[in-house]
Amino acid sequence: MGVGNEATSSQQMDLSIAGLREKHRRELENLSLMTQPFKTFKFFVLAVARYLKRSILYLLGKGGWLLLLSTVVVALGVLLITIDGPHEKHVEELSHYLHFGLWWIALGVASSIGLGSGLHTFVLYLGPHIALFTIKAMQCGRVDLKSAPYDTIQLKRGPSWLDKDCDEFGPPLFTSSHGTRVPLSSLLPQIQIEAILWGLGTALGELPPYFISRAARLSGSKVDAMEELDDSSSEDNGVVATHLKQIKRWLLSHSQHMNFFTILVLASVPNPLFDLAGIMCGQFGIPFWKFFLATSIGKAIIKTHIQVRNKVD
Repeated sequence: MGVGNEATSSQQMDLSIAGLREKHRRELENLSLMTQPFKTFKFFVLAVARYLKRSILYLLGKGGWLLLLSTVVVALGVLLITIDGPHEKHVEELSHYLHFGLWWIALGVASSIGLGSGLHTFVLYLGPHIALFTIKAMQCGRVDLKSAPYDTIQLKRGPSWLDKDCDEFGPPLFTSSHGTRVPLSSLLPQIQIEAILWGLGTALGELPPYFISRAARLSGSKVDAMEELDDSSSEDNGVVATHLKQIKRWLLSHSQHMNFFTILVLASVPNPLFDLAGIMCGQFGIPFWKFFLATSIGKAIIKTHIQVRNKVD
């Protein structure tokens, strides 16, 4: 009799736990900024506070010297900014370079983040910058138009060379029987810094899908991309959608070939499905540095130079 009661009690407890898990799962599915904004924001603040607490404790426990060095660097930076002196022009110059780098990297991140729903910043910013500089260089017959490497299109201001007359730069340095013709080898160094920074930003924007998939793998979950494809295989969404599904199926079926070279090739060409490659790399345990290094080389070096060359030509 006692054994039967214990079995019944155990079954009831299992059912209760299963019910709580199901309730918790439904609550997580319904938890979003649109449905429960205050609760979502509360959990976000708690998660950030917990992460900061753990980070500080880790630094205090194992990275005391790193924390001390960071504090000294920050203090020196504050002193350099607030105290007047002959170093002001150097600080201002450094500030211009920092704004320049962060601006183009942020544009790259905005372009690739959001699983393809990001801003098309190449069309909005980098492409016009390359085109305008190329046109100006061809008109003036020289490439030394910038007052500094950071003299480019940035937020709320344009480049200083855009509205200047060619006479202000001096006589043309590149001339031929067909007029002024600036070689690509001279033009490329003037615009590739912006392109590389933008490409590095696009590589950084590909990290969220990788980390989300990796976290799901570590927690025991699986990416259900193939299941979604199977569910939608009977739907007729047009020729483009059908080809995209076929490419997705091919990527998923060849996931065992995901290595440095494969990631490099996928990142080196305009590829709207690279987010899927990032998800697969995280799901199948590709090391972070292998994924990020291949993505950075492909997007910041190879792909951007292909795009720049096409834009210049």
